[in-house]
Amino acid sequence: MTMRPKIEMRGVTKSFGTKHVLQGVDLDIPVGSSMVIIGGSGTGKSVTLKCVLGLLQADSGSIKVDGVEVVGASTRTREEMMKKFGMLFQGGALFDSLPIWYNVAFGLIHGKDVSKKEARHLAIEKLEQVGMGETIADLYPAELSGGMQKRVSLARAIATNPEIIFFDEPTTGLDPIMADVINDLIVQCVKDLGATALTITHDMASARKIADHVAMIHQGKIIWTGPVADLDQSGSPYVDQFINGRASGPITDPQSELLKSA
Repeated sequence: MTMRPKIEMRGVTKSFGTKHVLQGVDLDIPVGSSMVIIGGSGTGKSVTLKCVLGLLQADSGSIKVDGVEVVGASTRTREEMMKKFGMLFQGGALFDSLPIWYNVAFGLIHGKDVSKKEARHLAIEKLEQVGMGETIADLYPAELSGGMQKRVSLARAIATNPEIIFFDEPTTGLDPIMADVINDLIVQCVKDLGATALTITHDMASARKIADHVAMIHQGKIIWTGPVADLDQSGSPYVDQFINGRASGPITDPQSELLKSA
């Protein structure tokens, strides 16, 4: 008997006025696996992520998490769903006015009714998991470097021991070495939790390190998906152009593909 995917997307569409961003996204994310969605700017990566999270409501189609429909779900169903999620936002999105430990513990205090004393203890445990600890617990985000802030954001994303973690461009703004450190931490944290992960990125070094499976989105549709090991032999000229960062190809010159198939 095959196991139901953790997340199932079928025919998901989303438009903003006349701009059709998602045009029928189909994607399965297996339980306990790390899926990375790659694609250029404006192709629908962030919108896909936000539709699964429930931050945006899809116009049509189906998004199921553990078999439960998210599209058009009641507020209560969505709230229950959110308890399964952890999220690392692109800019870190830390609260400037709160100390580091409270940033990490925010979901525990406000979502799980954990006492502040216990939440602080758990927050410090999570900070240690990402290579930091009590010494920074009472500092504020502005007192940390960009790389350290990203680690704090990761600690917050895993603080509630979520079943599913979303990573939105996790290495944006970091130098290559710190980006690699963050990628390693993401892999380790996801593995330690046994979580399912969904990452969006255009950073191929991140994609190759984080992913079990990769999906490429282009013009609002998933045009290729497969194991990360198959990425270099995808057979898709779109994937090939993107992962090699080539200026010429079907992404930048759609006519080239039409001529080839004519």
